[in-house]
Amino acid sequence: MSAGQVGVDDYALVRVPHEERYSWWSVAVQRFGQVSALSQFLLGSTIGFGMSFWNAFWAFTLGAVILELVSIGVGIIGCREGLQTSLLTRWTGFGHAGSAVVGVAIGISLIGWFGIQSGVSAEGLVSLIGVLPTWAWSLVFGLAVTFIVLWGFASMKWVAYVTVPAFVVLVAWSIGGKLFGHDVGTLVSSPPPGPHLSLLEGTTLVAGGFIVGAVVTADMTRFNRSSADVIKQTVVGFTVGEYLIGMSGVLLAHAVRSDDVITIVTSSVGWVGTLVIIMGTLKINDWNLYSSGLGVVNLVGTVFGKRVNRGVVTLTLGVVGSLLAAGGILDSFIGFLSLLGVAFPPIAGIMVAEYFVVKQWRPDLDRSRAAGTLPETAPTWVPATLVIWVLAALIGHFVTWGLPSINSLIAAFVLYVVAGKLGLVRGVGVSRTLEGTDVPVADREVV
Repeated sequence: MSAGQVGVDDYALVRVPHEERYSWWSVAVQRFGQVSALSQFLLGSTIGFGMSFWNAFWAFTLGAVILELVSIGVGIIGCREGLQTSLLTRWTGFGHAGSAVVGVAIGISLIGWFGIQSGVSAEGLVSLIGVLPTWAWSLVFGLAVTFIVLWGFASMKWVAYVTVPAFVVLVAWSIGGKLFGHDVGTLVSSPPPGPHLSLLEGTTLVAGGFIVGAVVTADMTRFNRSSADVIKQTVVGFTVGEYLIGMSGVLLAHAVRSDDVITIVTSSVGWVGTLVIIMGTLKINDWNLYSSGLGVVNLVGTVFGKRVNRGVVTLTLGVVGSLLAAGGILDSFIGFLSLLGVAFPPIAGIMVAEYFVVKQWRPDLDRSRAAGTLPETAPTWVPATLVIWVLAALIGHFVTWGLPSINSLIAAFVLYVVAGKLGLVRGVGVSRTLEGTDVPVADREVV
């Protein structure tokens, strides 16, 4: 480890070698941990409050299919190339400078959610343990997650092995206690207790709730060994996560006739319910910080031509996110972060369209992959992509028919394919890949 290195770099700007990849099950546990997080529990209660059980079931089914298709498309690209999302976008439609913009979007969005969810866990820790005020627990939780992420995928894997089963058991215990005495058949057939949600609205909530995670899937699947592994882990992770956790939230909302299931669970089962909150937040929050760090590493490499250690970036972002959570100022940015989420689906649409259909820069990736390096150059800008990205995001934001996230994703895919067929997808300028990124990690100097 060089003097300036913290944690592990985890192949932040190079291909993950095949010998360093993991079994599909190891990656699937992490994916399940993301999908079965606390937010999914909250989503289930929100949908269950406004929909019947079977309508909620179909909303989760349609939303899961959408997320699986996006995750599999982007995930296969990440697996084949062994590259993280924002770096990969250099050769999947966005160009060198465009990938920096993607890195900014990923970095800001996910570090914001990291801070917000650290604050949520801090509130649970106050009720569970007390002793420290909320702001102090925000720091403790945020820095604990930061330490885990410093050591990359390997340490996050072991955390998943512990937290995911624990979360599932705790959810079963807390929900089972609350549902005891209720006839499940009656709950399944009962009308929604709150204002009606349509199937379209429910599906939008499900698909939109994890679309950012689906778009940055390559950050995870670059550690997969094959495309088949990507498909298996995605189907298993989403299917079990959406139905087991999401539909549990639906049943609980019907049983207690409320969508405020977190308060209900923590008040009725005490420390068990609070542990549900903490465990459920931990496993998605480490990936928020991990992907944010990768986006910033690519941003610095692109804009400043500097090779910075992923661990150093992670530590910096973790401290900043924890301080923002402790200050309680991130809650006011939830609207902005949600709006920023509209910009993510087009990224996936463009990446998939370029890699599998247009293939303008696919030969560069194929040649360098065979050599185990990165392409020597990338287009500096791809103007058509930037226009398509903005147009697709606007379609997602303003078109009221259909699913906003899917409208923007499909619009980006179609517009990019059409532009490619018309010869409009062209790079402006040529940028050399950051010197030294195709050198093995052990031989590379890291700032």
